[in-house]
Amino acid sequence: MSPNAQAAPVPRAPRPRLSRPRSCLATGVAAGLARHLGWPVGVVRAAFIALSLLSGMGILLYLWLWAFLPFDPATGDAEADTVTRRAPVAWALVAGSAVAAGAAIVLAPYDYYDAWSVDRVLLPILAAIVLAVSASFWATFVDRTDPERGRRTERLVRAAATIVLGVLIIAVFLGPLSAWRSLYVLLVGFALLLGIALVFAPVLLRLWRELGAERTRRIREEQRSEIAAHLHDSVLQTLALIQNRAGASSEVARIARAQERELRSWLFAADTPADSDLATDLRDWAAALELDYPVRVDIVTVGESGERASGEIAAAAREAMLNAARHAGGEVSVYIEGTADAVEVYVRDRGQGFEVSEVAADRLGVRESIIGRMRRAGGNATVRRGVGGSGTEVRLRSAARPAGRGQNGTSTEHEPAAPQRSTPEPTAPEPTAPEPSKSEQ
Repeated sequence: MSPNAQAAPVPRAPRPRLSRPRSCLATGVAAGLARHLGWPVGVVRAAFIALSLLSGMGILLYLWLWAFLPFDPATGDAEADTVTRRAPVAWALVAGSAVAAGAAIVLAPYDYYDAWSVDRVLLPILAAIVLAVSASFWATFVDRTDPERGRRTERLVRAAATIVLGVLIIAVFLGPLSAWRSLYVLLVGFALLLGIALVFAPVLLRLWRELGAERTRRIREEQRSEIAAHLHDSVLQTLALIQNRAGASSEVARIARAQERELRSWLFAADTPADSDLATDLRDWAAALELDYPVRVDIVTVGESGERASGEIAAAAREAMLNAARHAGGEVSVYIEGTADAVEVYVRDRGQGFEVSEVAADRLGVRESIIGRMRRAGGNATVRRGVGGSGTEVRLRSAARPAGRGQNGTSTEHEPAAPQRSTPEPTAPEPTAPEPSKSEQ
């Protein structure tokens, strides 16, 4: 290589995305722009202040970036994706409004004919009104979603802004400002009353939006119910008839079951939590098994329980259903019974059947994934041949979990409930719920 040869240019690192951080001082505009440009955030803030002195260009640029710059993309972590602001912007606006109101009272004219003093005090009054209304809007539409502030801060800020404007109204009609000409008093009093109305305008606007959202949701539910009734009377009944005529293990029945479950999921399923209840989780697992294996899984649920999909009994039940679909096929019945003391799950197939003692020692699927898992969780599991020596029955039993508690004792009281189906199921043979034998009691 010759000494005159130039070194290969080092590629420049790409600039970070122009977006606002989710943890910011007030709006995140300066921090996001500084990160994108590679400048100190203090320099960017000073630049905005300097541009604001040029006919307000800095203020307009800041508002434009605030309106159009998005936040950083979500990461999936609920805590990290929450937008938090360190600066109490709403309280700062209320404080500014109070200062402006105090300046208006101090600068109030005491001379009836001092027109110049009247014009001088109008600017502080208008500033007090604008800052109070801005504080109310900020508290309602920005701080309301902040976990560190919320509705309590919104109510307090609105009350403080109302007090500031109320004091100004008293000063206009009873205090030093009453020395103005009557026309000035009426105009300023009307402006202050309008300011108080605007302070409460965000509440009315939020209620109007919630009312519109509720009306839209109700219309969608009515349309969905009409579509569901039509499909139930036509498509779903036809798919159920195809399943009954084709047999559980045929390819036609598998396709019909997949289409039926897909239609039901689209019609009836709402947004479910990541940790759904036990019955919903096993139904979803059954639908997945029917796509991969020539099997038909019927699930019957009796009673209620607080057991979640993340629990050990759910994992053991999924393993038992997978074994039944993989080794037995045909029809598989799953019976879930929830009582005040315990939760029991029965998985029964119609295959050849087996005993645990007949399974080779190196096969740990049943011993560890089902029996061992339930034993470590404080429950129990039994695997035996079905009635008459045909098929296999897996019985899982676990202590009942309170309805308001999730896995590991975490609270689930705010989780949305699983949607209830208001449209009747198509006529299809239902499995017979297995009864525990006396030896299992």
